Amino acid sequence: HVQLVESGGGSVQAGGSLRLSCTGSGDGIAVRDMGWFRQVPGREREGVATISGGGSITDADSMKDRFTISRDDVEDIWYLQVNDLKPEDTARYYCAAGRSIYRPLDASSYLYWGHGTQVTVS
Repeated sequence: HVQLVESGGGSVQAGGSLRLSCTGSGDGIAVRDMGWFRQVPGREREGVATISGGGSITDADSMKDRFTISRDDVEDIWYLQVNDLKPEDTARYYCAAGRSIYRPLDASSYLYWGHGTQVTVS
């Protein structure tokens, strides 16, 4: 079983930055593929950036200039650095974990999810 807990969200002004964190625990967490997704009410969950257990990164084309995924291999924490925030980035941000994922930006590929952290940009 895998548990994921997100933190670091908040309310910021446009142009600001945030670093979201996802702390993972449980079976094989260190080698799992991890992804950051976001969702606004009434819309599908959208892939932001992912990192495989082997360290390969996949970014959504529309976000790769401002969103950076990374991980701390010692503490099993995954980060999403978000810069130059825009009001359209307002969403709930989730981290997700899976294994041997072939479509990394597809939310249906992931088995485990955190509860999310809210980001509001005004």
